[in-house]
Amino acid sequence: MLDIERHRELLRQCSIAAALEAVGERWSFLILRGAFNGLHHFEEFQSTLQIARNILSNRLGRLVEHGILAREPDPADRRKIAYMLTEKGRDLLPVLISLRQWGERWISEAPSNPVLVDRQSRRPIAPMTVRAADGRALALGEMEWVDRSALPRES
Repeated sequence: MLDIERHRELLRQCSIAAALEAVGERWSFLILRGAFNGLHHFEEFQSTLQIARNILSNRLGRLVEHGILAREPDPADRRKIAYMLTEKGRDLLPVLISLRQWGERWISEAPSNPVLVDRQSRRPIAPMTVRAADGRALALGEMEWVDRSALPRES
C-alpha cells in the first residue's frame, strides 16, 4: 500500500484534471455528441442543441484550441467552415459512451433512445468496462495505482 504522501503525489500527476480542463463541461460534451452524430456546422450545432450563439462559439473555440475539433473549409461550400473531429476527438468516443451508459443506469434509470448498435449485427453495443491487458473485465478491487517506474519492463 502506498503511503499517503506518495499517493497524493501520484494523484497530482494524474491527467484527469487536464482532460477535464479540455472537455469537462456540459456543452462541450453535447457538442461532441453532435459531432459524433454527423453535425459539422455552427448552425447545425446551434439549432440542434438550442445553445446560445456566444456559448457555442466559445466552446467550439476551446475544442479547436485543444485539438479535439479542427476547423476546415467545407468541401461542399468553401465559404462555410466545418468542425471535424480530429483523431484526439475521435478517441473520446468511449468516454461519451461510458457517460451515457452511466446516465442510463444511475440518472434516468431507463435506456436512452436512440440506441447505439453494431452496424453488422444490429444489436446494441455492450456495456463499457475496464479491461486488463489480456481482455478480462476488472472490478474496482482488482486495480491499483502504481508509479510508472514500478511497471514490468516490456520486451
